[in-house]
Amino acid sequence: MNKKSLDRIFAPSSIAVVGASDQPGSVGGAVFTNLCSAGFSGPVWPVNRQHAVVGQRPAFAMVADLPETPDLVVVCTPAASVPTLIRECGQRGVLGMIVISAGFREAGAIGRQREAELLAVRNEFPDLRLIGPNCLGVLRPSAQLNASFSPVMPRSGRLTFLSQSGALCTAILDWSIEREIGFATCVSMGNMANVGMGELIDYFAEDDQTDALLLYIEGLDDAAHFLSAAKACTRRKPIIAYKGGRFPESSAAAASHTGAMASADAVYEVAFRHAGVERVNSIEEMFDCAKILVGPHRTWGQRLAIVTNAGGPGVMASDAWLTLGAALAKLSAETLVALDQRLPPTWSHGNPVDVLGDATVERFQTAIQLVLKDPQVDAMLVILTPQTMTDPASIAAAVVAASRTTSKPIVASWIGGATVQAGRAILRTAHVPVYDFPEEAVRSLKHLMSAQNRSHPQGLDPDRLQPPFTPSVVKALVLPVQNGMITTSAFDLNRQSRWRQELAKTSGLIGEIRSKQMLADYGIPVVMTEVAHSVDEAVSLAETLKFPVVLKVVSPDISHKTDVGGVRLNLVDASDVRDGYLEMLASVERHAPHAKIAGVAVQKMVSAVRGIEVLLGMNRDPQFGLVLLLGAGGITAELQQDSALELPPFDDVVVDRMLHSLRLFPLLAGYRGRPGVDLDQLKNVILKFGHMAEELPELITGEINPLLVTADQVMALDARMISAGSLQPN
Repeated sequence: MNKKSLDRIFAPSSIAVVGASDQPGSVGGAVFTNLCSAGFSGPVWPVNRQHAVVGQRPAFAMVADLPETPDLVVVCTPAASVPTLIRECGQRGVLGMIVISAGFREAGAIGRQREAELLAVRNEFPDLRLIGPNCLGVLRPSAQLNASFSPVMPRSGRLTFLSQSGALCTAILDWSIEREIGFATCVSMGNMANVGMGELIDYFAEDDQTDALLLYIEGLDDAAHFLSAAKACTRRKPIIAYKGGRFPESSAAAASHTGAMASADAVYEVAFRHAGVERVNSIEEMFDCAKILVGPHRTWGQRLAIVTNAGGPGVMASDAWLTLGAALAKLSAETLVALDQRLPPTWSHGNPVDVLGDATVERFQTAIQLVLKDPQVDAMLVILTPQTMTDPASIAAAVVAASRTTSKPIVASWIGGATVQAGRAILRTAHVPVYDFPEEAVRSLKHLMSAQNRSHPQGLDPDRLQPPFTPSVVKALVLPVQNGMITTSAFDLNRQSRWRQELAKTSGLIGEIRSKQMLADYGIPVVMTEVAHSVDEAVSLAETLKFPVVLKVVSPDISHKTDVGGVRLNLVDASDVRDGYLEMLASVERHAPHAKIAGVAVQKMVSAVRGIEVLLGMNRDPQFGLVLLLGAGGITAELQQDSALELPPFDDVVVDRMLHSLRLFPLLAGYRGRPGVDLDQLKNVILKFGHMAEELPELITGEINPLLVTADQVMALDARMISAGSLQPN
C-alpha cells in the first residue's frame, strides 16, 4: 500500500477539478460546488478548457497550467478524455486522483477498452493512486472534504463506509443525517480499476479517525488482498459487511452437488468468517449495526439483561436473543434481593426485569442501576412502551446517564410513534443506540458481539488460494487391487507432476474410473470399477468381482446418473446383471437420448446398512479459489442442505470444525446405541482429498459421492472430476 499517495486523496492540501463547470445539473459543477461550499481550507482550482472563470474563480485550461501540483485531482470529463488526463496528471507529479467519469467497463466492449487504456497509462506512474472510475467520489467530513457529487455532507464521526454502489452511498448519507450518525470517511469505489477494497481496508485500519468499517460488496477485485487486509483489521477494528447478489443463477453450478452447494454466496460466508468480518443480510441490518458502532469500542460477553415496562416486548426480546444462540443473564441472588426491596411485589422476579406499566422514571432508574452492577450481566436492553405514567424523555435521559457510568453496552427500544420521539432524540444525540422494535435491537447487538469475539479470526493463507502451475512428465500409473478395493498411500514425488500433466491435457469431465485412480494414488480407498461394453462382458466382470455388484452408466454427458435411471444396485447373479444392463440402457436412452454412452461400469456392491454416506467435494471459486466441501451425501445431498465449507490451508482443526458443524455429526459420532464411524479414518481421507485439490490446480471440480463411512472403513463408492485443462496435446 502506498500510504503517501492515498493520503493525497483522503487528506489533501490542494485540489483541482477537471471538468469544473457553472452549468446547472452537470457533474463537474456539482463536485466543484460541493468542494467549495463544504469549507475545504486549501485551494480548489477549476480546470476547464472552455471557460476562463468557473464559480467566480480563475479557471485553468490544463493541469499543467496550475500554479502548483495539486495533491488531488478530481476528473469529471467524458470517459474518452480520461487516459490523456491521467498521463497529464502523472507527468505533473500528481499522486492522488478520483475519476468520477462513467463510460468504462460498465458500458460494454468500448468501455472495457477505455478502462484498459486508463490502466495502461496509470501503470506508467506507479505512485499515482486512483479511485474509480464510475464512482460518486469521496467524503471526509473532518477535513471539510466533499469530493463527490453527493448533495449531502454527513456529520463527522468514527465510521468509515466503503461502497461499490454510489447510489447506496447517497441513501446512507441521507439516512445518517436524520439519525445523527457520523462518518469519518465515505468512499464510493466505482469500478476499482486501481485502488481496491483490500487496499482501502489496509489504509483505514491505520486511520486514527476510524473506529469501525462498513462495507457494501458486490464483488472483489483481489480476494487474497481483501482477506489478508480484513483479517489484520478485525484484530483491532470491527468490519460489518453486506454482500449484494446472494443468489446468482448458474447452470454450471448445477453440474455437480458440490458446485450447487458451494455457491458464491456460501463461499463469501466462510471467507468472511475466516477474516473476522461480521456479515449482515440487509441494508437495514447495516444501519442498525451502525447505531452501535458509533459508541465507544468495548469488548463484552453475551449475557443480556432486559429491563422493560411491558411484559410482552420483554418476552419478544428474550425469544429473539435466544433464537440467535445467545444467553440471557441469570441475575445474582444479591441483585434479585435488591430488586425485591425496591420494586413493587408484582415485578417479574427475573430476567427480563418487568418494572410494570406504571413505572416512573425513578423505578426505571433504580432497576437499570441495580442490574448493571450485577457481574453476571454483560449488556443491557431497555424497552419502553408509552403508558399513562410513562415519561419517555425523562426515562431516556436516565438511560443516557447510566450509560456514562458503565463499560457495559446499553441499547434501547422506544416502541411507539410521536409519543416517544422526544425520548428517541435524546438517546440518539447521546449515541445510545435506539430502535423501533426490540428484535432489531437484539439482532444488532448480537452482530456486534460476534464482531468483537472475532478479534482473533480463523486464519487462512491468502498466498495458498491459487497454487502455482509447473507441469512435468507423465509416468505410468499402476495401482494395487485387494478385495475389490484400490488403495495406496505410498508417497510419490512424481505423483503431482503425473496428474497435472494429464489434467492439463484434459478439458471437461473425467470419468469415474480415472477419477478413482487419482483418488487412490492420493491414498483414498476406492471401490474398484471395471467398464463393460456389452452385456456378456458385464456378466463376466461381475463374476470376476463376485456378486453382488452394481452397474452404472458411463457417459461424459450425464452428470447425475440416478436422474436418468443410470444405476442398478445389488445385482446378485448373472440374470440380474443381464436384465439390469438392458433396463438401465433403455432408461438412459429415454431420459437422455443424445448422451454419448462410453460403456457400463461394474463394481462390487458395498453394503451401507451399518454405514453413513457423506459427500466430499472441492470447487474453484472464481474469486476465492479452492473451496473444500463436506456434507451429507447420496442422491439427496442438495435436498438435505447439510454441509460445511472451508478455504485452505486444511489441517486437523479445520476438519474438526467442518465435522462438528454438520447436523449429521451426532450420527457419525454414535447416537442412541448406534455405533459411530471411524472418525480418524474419515479425517485422514478429508485431509488427503484437500491436499490433492491443493496440489492439482487444474481440477476445477472434484467430488466423492457417496463416500461410505462405517465403524471400521472409509470407501469412495463413486467419484468424478472436472478439469479445466491448460496444455494442448502433443
